[in-house]
Amino acid sequence: MIFNDFLKALAQLPERRFQGVFWLGIGITIAALFVITTVFGWFAGWLAPDNFALPVIGEITWLDDAATFAGIGVMLVASIFLMVPVASAVTGFFLESVAQAVEDKHYPHLPDVEPMPIADVIRDSVGFFGLMILVNLVGLIVYLLSGPLAPFVFWAVNGFLLGREYFQMVAMRRIGRQAASELRKRFTLRIWFAGCLMAVPLSVPILNLLVPVLGVATFTHQFHRLAARGQA
Repeated sequence: MIFNDFLKALAQLPERRFQGVFWLGIGITIAALFVITTVFGWFAGWLAPDNFALPVIGEITWLDDAATFAGIGVMLVASIFLMVPVASAVTGFFLESVAQAVEDKHYPHLPDVEPMPIADVIRDSVGFFGLMILVNLVGLIVYLLSGPLAPFVFWAVNGFLLGREYFQMVAMRRIGRQAASELRKRFTLRIWFAGCLMAVPLSVPILNLLVPVLGVATFTHQFHRLAARGQA
């Protein structure tokens, strides 16, 4: 059934609301990474001394400029890995639009929902971003030690994170935080498997940028299926 959820989400990608969230999310993500990279480069240059004397060579006056460019280079490489977590956090702010588009098309009988308080949206989005970064930094050691199994470890770890967070955020719209947590725990393995399906495209550049929007749409379908099953 999860494959049907994914295919339904994929079929809605050309729709205006999906496209709007996708391009807006990518734009904000690129702008955020640009600002972070610029600030990091400036900070690296600020930390380096303006002048530095070495025996024989003499005075070096370009160390701060070198540090600035090195800092920018480091952040440009890091941005490749930060793009998806940042995009996921940004998409959290526009989750309502994607989930509502799914419900308008596939679940038109549902009553309207109250938009989530902006404070909750910020907290959950920032928390999700921090969790993805932290777990993947720790997991990097495991990936390096896993050899040929590294992709599977990556999919399993990120699948758990994506499933846990996306399902929770989508479910909270309808049934609140506590009930969403209880439903998620009841169907942990199903949600984890769905998250792994979302994690596979994370390994593919460009395609991985679709994950946040597809994830919200897919887990909206899964939430309604599991909620109906939980009430049966």
